This record gives sequence, structure tokens and C-alpha cells, in this order.
Amino acid sequence: MELYQLSATELGAMLAEKKCSAEEITNSVFDRIDKVEDKVNAYVTLCKEQAVEKAKAVDAKIAAGEQLSPLAGIPVGVKDNICTKDVLTSCSSKMLYNFVPPYNATVIDKLNQQDFVMTGKLNMDEFAMGSSTETSYFKKTCNPHDLTKVPGGSSGGSAAAVAAGECPIALGSDTGGSIRQPSSFCGVVGLKPTYGSVSRYGLVAFASSLDQIGPLGRTVDDVALLYSAICGWDKHDATSEYKEYPDFRKQLNPDMKGLKIAVPKEYFGAGIDEEVKASVMNAVKELEKQGATVSEISLPGTDYALSAYYIISSAEASSNLARFDGVKYGYRSEHYNNLIEMYENTRSEGFGDEVKRRIMLGTFVLSSGYYDAYYKRAKFLQRQIAQEFETSFQQYDLIVTPTVPCTAFHIGQNIDDPLKMYANDICTVTVNIAGLPAINIPCGKDVNGMPIGMQMIGKHFSEQTLLNTAKCYENIVGGFGQIPELN
Repeated sequence: MELYQLSATELGAMLAEKKCSAEEITNSVFDRIDKVEDKVNAYVTLCKEQAVEKAKAVDAKIAAGEQLSPLAGIPVGVKDNICTKDVLTSCSSKMLYNFVPPYNATVIDKLNQQDFVMTGKLNMDEFAMGSSTETSYFKKTCNPHDLTKVPGGSSGGSAAAVAAGECPIALGSDTGGSIRQPSSFCGVVGLKPTYGSVSRYGLVAFASSLDQIGPLGRTVDDVALLYSAICGWDKHDATSEYKEYPDFRKQLNPDMKGLKIAVPKEYFGAGIDEEVKASVMNAVKELEKQGATVSEISLPGTDYALSAYYIISSAEASSNLARFDGVKYGYRSEHYNNLIEMYENTRSEGFGDEVKRRIMLGTFVLSSGYYDAYYKRAKFLQRQIAQEFETSFQQYDLIVTPTVPCTAFHIGQNIDDPLKMYANDICTVTVNIAGLPAINIPCGKDVNGMPIGMQMIGKHFSEQTLLNTAKCYENIVGGFGQIPELN
């Protein structure tokens, strides 16, 4: 077995036992990238030279007998909206085609302290707006399980790279499902943490009250390992929670006895593929066999969640993206005669159609005469949805739903139908609205061999329960599948 095929935890153990070197691991991953990247298109920027140098430095520390972290020498891909000092951070947009940050995001500083090896920056939907990674200015990423299909979005590059063996673990961001949805389409594990548990400092903002950085990996252990490294309070982020966090991987316990699982009927109704329903319910039955109890519940606010989400997120996007005006950094149009024309032409040329659509929607719902009718009502619904979850969690430990209503669709199939594309987020947006943690785990495949994902939602800061349950299911099925050959 090649080194790139191993999990991050397996590679860390081999390094600790000196069965391989960090440089060998890094070279194996880049050899894999050289072989398949032209098919998958997961990366916007590769950092091979820096990665090899970092791996050599880790090997030197090992040779000197230094005690290193479990992530030392492990290759990690980083979504291209997370700032990395001296490395292009474009948000896959023409607007930031030349933006090289002078600082690191907090999560990158945390990983640097653990001597991680960054493989590069991963492709995404432009400014994280999309569900298929087709709105990227640079390229369209393909699903490693079927290169004619999308990997999901917006963290499609992160999910595809992990699934294809182009990095064992990766960082993504999740505003309405952007870690969980591509994880479902690509058959990997993806965790959206509790809002405030991971610093957003250095994450280019889409919707500040919803955005959250999180880990993706091929195993639950890997996701727990990476999450433990990036979570925690940060003085640079006023929304980060000041609390102690455990070592999630060390505390993994797949014992399901006494666990109470709720299954909301609204997530299994019209619009959900029958194969998806069947796979998720079969997985729930397996957890029930391990000692969990399962009950059906109702979350009626779900019917309004998608509308509330797109109003709130677009309103915040309209505000956040106002800073991209061609004055200080990023793209500037060459065609203007005055300041106003420079603003208009820069934003018209620099943003793609989907970003413009959401800016226009957000500006509309915040405008005089429409604020009360749209934005204010959406915020009211946000509180109602959060309250429904709070009430349910007084009786249950977890809520289980499909992650996405369908499996991966063909490239180009839905890109011209925004409403159909938005519907892919119906099962995930409620989690961000309520600020809750949720995890996607693979739970089967459809008739065409495409992965199906199950979403588990937990109480605030109950990531350990989510990871424990995911680990139990991983043990039941004997792992989550092999890396596709991509011949």
C-alpha cells in the first residue's frame, strides 16, 4: 500500500515508530497529485517546494529526538478562503486573483505550531457561494467517484482531494452545508463544528454569523485529530467561545448504549431520493442494534429554513463583499473614467454570476421598505428554528437526517437553475442557522455507485458525541471505502 493511501493517524503512528519519513509521506502525496490532479482539479495553488522543506524540518526534529504532535509531518490541504501568509488566497474568484495575505488565519497558526505540512490551496465555489464547485473562476473540480459529476460545494476541492488521495485531511468552511454536502457527494467524513468553537480570524467572510471552519478526512479518527488541533478560543475572534476542549481523538468511545436518537419526519419527505432515505434509515437501524434508542420527531420550522437561510446569508454577504471595490487590493478594472465607474466596472468584472445574484438579493432584503418584510422575518424564523432544536435536545442526544436529498449530479446539470441548486442545502442549512455541530458520514451508495451521506446533528459543543457515534458506525461497516483508482 502506498503512503498516500493511509490515514493521517496511520501516517502519524508510522512517523513516531520511524517506519517512514515525513519527506517520504509528502513525496508520496505529491506523486499522487501529479498522477490525478489533471483529472480531479482539486487545487488552485500547489505548495510542493514549501511542503518538502517543511517535511525535511520535521524529519530533522524526529532525528534530534524531539517530541512532536500527532499532526507533525502530515500533509493537509487548505480551502482557498482561509488566509495563508505569502501564499495566494483567491476564494476562487477573479476579484482576489492576485491576493497574497501578509498574515495567517488562526487555524493555520495553530497547525504550524503542530508542524503540519500544507500541500496547497483547494478549489471552491467563488466566495463559498454554491453547492457544486462550478462557480469557481479558475476551474471545475470533478468528483473522484465519477469524473463527470460534481464534488459538491462550496468545499468541493477539499472533499475531492481527500477522496482522491491528494491529501489525507483538509480544512473546509461551512456556511450552509459547505463541508457536509461535498463530504456526502465524495464519500468522506466532514465535521461542521459548533459556531464559535473554531476561530474565524483569517477566514474570508461570506456570512459572518453562519461561517465556520471545519475538518474533512477519510476516517473519523482523522477528523477528530484535525478538529482537536484547530478548536479553541482566539482573542482575534470576538465570537469564539472561551472554554476548555478535550482531545477528541483520545476520547473516542463508540459505545451507543443509552444514546437517544431522533429522526425528524420533515427531512424524509418529498424531494428526498428513495435510495438516500433507505440508506440513512438502514444506518440508523445499525446504531439501534448497538444500543441506541430511536424515535420520530417533528421540526416544523424546517419548511421555512431554506428561505430564512438565503435571506440572512445573502444580506450578510452583501455587507461583507462591499469591501471588494478595487481600491486597496485585489482586482481593479482597467476601464473607467472616474471613481464611480471604477467601482462599478471592478465589481461587474470581478464577481461571477452567483456572487452577483446573492449580493443583489442581500441588498434588496436590507433596503428601506423591505427590511421588515424579509430580513426581520428571517431573523425571527432563525430563532424559532433554534428553539425547536433546543426543545428536541432536552429529550434526545442526536438528530439524524440525510445530508443531501440526492447523490452527486452531473457537471452542468443544475448550474443554470439556481433554485434547484439551492434545494441541495435543505437538510444542512438549519444547522448553521442554529449554530449547532453536525457531521456527515458515508452510509452507502446509490445504484450508480455514488456515495450517500448521513448527517448527525448534536447539541452545542457536543462534537464528542457526534464523533463517538460516527466511530461506532465506521466500526460497524469496517471503514468508509477505498480511494478510487482514477485511471
